[in-house]
Amino acid sequence: MGCVNTTTRKKNCSQQLPVHTGMMMNRCGLLTLQREPVPLKSIEVELEVRDHVATVVSILNYKNKEDKPLEAVFVFPLPGDAAVCHFSAQIGQTQIVAEVKEKQKAREEYDDALSSGQQAFLLEESDESPDIFSLHVGSLPPGESASIRLEYVIELAVQADDGLRFCLPAVLNPRYQPQGSKGAGVQVTSVPASLVPYSLSFSARVSSPRPISKVESNCSLDPLQYLNTDQTQATVKLAAGHKFDRDVELLIYYKDAHQPTAVVEAGQASAESGSLMGDPVVMVSLYPEFPQSVMSSTASCGEFVFLMDRSGSMSNTRIRSAKDTLLLLLKSLPMGCYFNIYSFGSRYEHIFLKSVEYSQQTMEEALKKVEQMEADLGGTEILQPLKHIYSQPCIQNQPRQLFVFTDGEVGNTKEVIDLVKKNSGSHRCFSFGIGEGASSALINGMAKEGGGDAQFITGTDRMQPKVMQSLRFALQPAVVDISVTWDLPKEVSVTVLSPPITTLFQGQRSLIYAQLTGQSSEAAEGCVTLKYSLAGHPSENQLHFSLRPAEDTGLTVHRLGARNLIRSLEMEERDRRGQQDGGVKEKVVQLSVQSGVSSSFTAFIAVNKDNSEVIQGPLVRRNIPTPCTFPILKSSGRHMSAFRILGRSGRYKRERRELGCLSVHMDAPRRKGISHKAINSIFYIIVSGSPVMYEEIETDGFPMMEEENQSIKSAVPEQPPRDPLLQLVSLQEASGCWLLDAALAAALGKTNEEVEKSKPEKASSEVWGTILALIWLHGFKMDAKDEWELLAMKAASWLRAQNAPCVSECVDAGNVLLGCSVKKEALGL
Repeated sequence: MGCVNTTTRKKNCSQQLPVHTGMMMNRCGLLTLQREPVPLKSIEVELEVRDHVATVVSILNYKNKEDKPLEAVFVFPLPGDAAVCHFSAQIGQTQIVAEVKEKQKAREEYDDALSSGQQAFLLEESDESPDIFSLHVGSLPPGESASIRLEYVIELAVQADDGLRFCLPAVLNPRYQPQGSKGAGVQVTSVPASLVPYSLSFSARVSSPRPISKVESNCSLDPLQYLNTDQTQATVKLAAGHKFDRDVELLIYYKDAHQPTAVVEAGQASAESGSLMGDPVVMVSLYPEFPQSVMSSTASCGEFVFLMDRSGSMSNTRIRSAKDTLLLLLKSLPMGCYFNIYSFGSRYEHIFLKSVEYSQQTMEEALKKVEQMEADLGGTEILQPLKHIYSQPCIQNQPRQLFVFTDGEVGNTKEVIDLVKKNSGSHRCFSFGIGEGASSALINGMAKEGGGDAQFITGTDRMQPKVMQSLRFALQPAVVDISVTWDLPKEVSVTVLSPPITTLFQGQRSLIYAQLTGQSSEAAEGCVTLKYSLAGHPSENQLHFSLRPAEDTGLTVHRLGARNLIRSLEMEERDRRGQQDGGVKEKVVQLSVQSGVSSSFTAFIAVNKDNSEVIQGPLVRRNIPTPCTFPILKSSGRHMSAFRILGRSGRYKRERRELGCLSVHMDAPRRKGISHKAINSIFYIIVSGSPVMYEEIETDGFPMMEEENQSIKSAVPEQPPRDPLLQLVSLQEASGCWLLDAALAAALGKTNEEVEKSKPEKASSEVWGTILALIWLHGFKMDAKDEWELLAMKAASWLRAQNAPCVSECVDAGNVLLGCSVKKEALGL
C-alpha cells in the first residue's frame, strides 16, 4: 500500500524511499520512532465468548500530537477465519459508522474525501491473505483524537485436550513473497516487540451452559473471577505490561465434554424475507464418536510425506524441536508404509527421489539426514515443493498423508491453499503453525481444504504431542460416504451455507450453517442426520432441535454463516479466474454488503460528512509499526545483527544503531550491481532520515550482518543434552523392538552389566530390551504418553508376534531392575 494516488498527497509525503522498477515502494513517513511520534496510543480488546463462539471488540485510540494533519496507516493481523462485521470512528461527540462497499469504490471515496479536506476511514482485507488488514485513518488534524472500533466474530477451535482456543494475533512478521508470484505482496512496518510504542489491554467474559473449569494463557493473566455460583460465567484480564513478543492465546475448558448443539437465530427484522439476513439461520455443532474397536486399530499402510520449513526464521529452538518431532514420527510409523521427507526455503530438497518403503535401512538413512538439517535454506517458498509432491504418482493402496511444518510467513497464501484444494482428492493435509505470528489463514486453510487437521505451536508449547495427535488422526481409517440430511416441517426449506463435510475425526467438531426459509410454529422441531461409513461400518449421528430462535445472539450466527459462504465463493472465483465466472465476484460483493461482513472484494469506508471545516495544510503519512519476533539489528550479545547493509559506494558498511522502525518489502527483484547469488530480498530502512539498503542472504534466511557465515555459525549456542525420552526413542528399531546394548542401558540409567545380569534366562536380548524400554516409558514418562503411545503400541505388537514364553517373568524382573511397578496389561501385552 503506497501513498494514495492523488497528486497533492504524493507531494506531501514526508520521505520517499528509492523506487525499483516493478516494485511498489511508494512508502511514506517511514522514520524511526525516536524522530517522529506515532499517532496510535493504545489498543483495548474485549472478548465475549458464548460456548464456542467469540465476539471481539477492538478499540484503537489515536491522537495527533504533531502540528500538521496526518494520515495514519496500520497494517495488522486478525484471525484468518474471523468475520469482520463492524467498523466505526468516534471523533469528539461524533460517531461515524462505516459501510461495506466494493473495494475500489471504497478506496476512491476515501481518496476523494481526503482530497477535499474531509476526514475518512478505510478498513480493508489484504488481497493476498485474509488474516492481514490495513486501517487508514485520514485527515486527523493537529491535536485531534479519534477512537476506532472494530468488531469481528469467530468460532473457537477445539484442541486435543477438549480446550477451546482463542488467539488474538499481536505479532505480524514480514511475509516472504516468492519471485514471480501473483500480487504485490503485503507491506508491513515492523519493530521489535520491545519498541512497540502503544499499549494493549485485554479482557474476556466467558459464558456457557456448562460450568467453566479453567482458563489458561501463554501470557500473564489476572485471576479468573466467577460471576455466579454455578460457575457458568466468568471474567479474566491480561495482566498489565504485555510485551507484544507473542500472540495472546486463551485456552478455555468446560466441565463436560463438548455436546452436539443447534442454535437457531432469528433474522434481521429490517432485512428482506427470503434473504440470508432476513431468514433464520441455524448453526449445528456435531462431535462424532467412533466405536472404540475401530479407534484402537491403526492403519498399517499409507504414504507419509513430511514437508519441513527450513527458512531462516525457523532457526534455533524451532528447527531443533522440528527435528525431535521428525524422530518421533519416523519411529511411530507402521511397518509396510511408505514415506519421504522434503524441506524447503528459497529452494527445496528431498531425502529420497520418491517415497520409499519404511524399513530399518530407510529409517536410519532418513534420520541421519534429519540430524544434519539446519534453518539455512533462505526464504519461505512453499509452493514449488508442494507442486513437486503432487506431481508424484500416488502408490496403490497407500493413501497419501501430507504433514506440513512452517512458521507460515508466506505472502502467497491463497495460491498455496488453492493448490492444496485442487489436490484434495489424492491426499489429506495436516498443517502445523510454528511460533508467534504464524499465518492462521495459511495453516487453517491448508488443513481445511486438504481434509486434515491444523495445530498451532507457540511459546513454550511442545510440538511433539500436537503432531502425534495428528499422526493418530492420519492412522485412523478414513471416514467415507459422508452425507447430511435435514428433516424439517414441510413449510420450511433449508439452504446450506457451509461447504460439504469431507472429513471427520474422533472428538473433532464439525460445524454446519444453514438458512431456514418459511414459517413454522413456535413448538416446531427439526432434525439433522450425519451419515458416514468407517472401516466398512455404516454409522449415523442424529440431533433434534427446536426451531424457536435463541435469545440474545444478535446476528452472530448469520455473520458466521455469511463468512462461510463468502470464503467458498471467493475460492470458486479464483478457480474460475480467466473463464466465464458467472458473476461470482458480484455475488460476493452483494453478500458482503448485505451481511456487513468484509471480503477480499469489499472494504469498510466511513466519511465524516458532518464536519463543515475543511482540514488545511499538507497531509503527512505515518505508518503504525506492528510487533515482529525476528531479530532486527541487535548489536550486542552472541546473536549478531540480522542484516548486511549496503553503503552508497557499494561497499559493505556496518551500522550499529537500534532501529525503531523497519519497513519490509519482501518481493524485491535483483538490484543491478548486486551480484551475490544468494540474495533473497532487498530491505529499505530509513535510519535517521536517510535510506539505507539491506541485503538478505540465504545462509540464514533472515538477513545477516557482514560477518561471514563461519563467524555466525561459531556464535550458535552449543546443543543442549538430548532429552532422556528422545534418547530412548532414538534407539528403537523400525520393527518396534529395542536391541540390548550399552546405549539402551545408559538411556535407562543403568550399566550394561546390570541390565545383562537381570535378564531372565529364557528371554531373548531383543524381548528383554523391548520390555525394559516399555516399563521405563510407563514408569517414568506417563506425562508424555501422547508422544510415545504410538511407538509403544508398535513395540507391544512386535512382542506379541514373537510369542515369547517368558513375558511375565521379564516384566517382573524389569520392574525390580528399574524400581517400577508397571502391570503387564498396561504394557499392552
